[in-house]
Amino acid sequence: MTAWLDADGHFFNPQATLSLVPLRQGQICVVVDNALANPQALVDWACGHAFAAPVGYPYPGLVLDAPAKIAQRMADFFAVHVRKLLGARRTLDQTLRLSMVTLAPSELQPLQWQCHRDRVADDPRAVLFAASVLYLFRNPGLGGTSFYRPLKSAADTDRMLVDSQSLGASEFSAQHGVSQGYMAGSNPYFERIAQLPAAWNRAIFYDGGLFHSADVDHPELLSADPLRGRLTLNGFFTCKRNAD
Repeated sequence: MTAWLDADGHFFNPQATLSLVPLRQGQICVVVDNALANPQALVDWACGHAFAAPVGYPYPGLVLDAPAKIAQRMADFFAVHVRKLLGARRTLDQTLRLSMVTLAPSELQPLQWQCHRDRVADDPRAVLFAASVLYLFRNPGLGGTSFYRPLKSAADTDRMLVDSQSLGASEFSAQHGVSQGYMAGSNPYFERIAQLPAAWNRAIFYDGGLFHSADVDHPELLSADPLRGRLTLNGFFTCKRNAD
């Protein structure tokens, strides 16, 4: 753990700056710039460990569980500085992992052509599924994160998403008018409402129930090398919402 601390023992940078970006219907994205005291140490750690394809969820690349001590530090930061801003009061569970988008557009399945929600609560009035992304790459051309709103009814949107899991690429594209590849702005089903650029050592926190997607406008830059690829630290926090 010592390698991830600065000379004064900080894991998070005491000079980090926090700002709020409005999204829609009162929801926000919390942006923390210069978040970690020693972000390069986390990149170096990632270089010495083996990433693998995800199991059970359609992430278009490689993942690696974050060290337990890092996960706890991120969970503590979320609880102290972010959770209340997103409308939650208690964290029930959290997962942290390092991730790299690596698939070429031609390798994507229809479900991966879309923006997505991390989870949908059975009772969204009681439970908030928050998410975070910490960008650990210096090339802004690898892309930030965009947020979307559905343009169709809930039933039509759900039908399209179900089809994206069951239809082949050609059939899905012909039926829904969506082309293969990473999402790049609005399409017939979603309108982009906000785009947050990536920056070295920038963390963003948001309601994971909002539709969102990584911006992969230059897939030729993707790499499985943590020193060159789109390396991020992704967090997922299950929380109790604030009482009305």
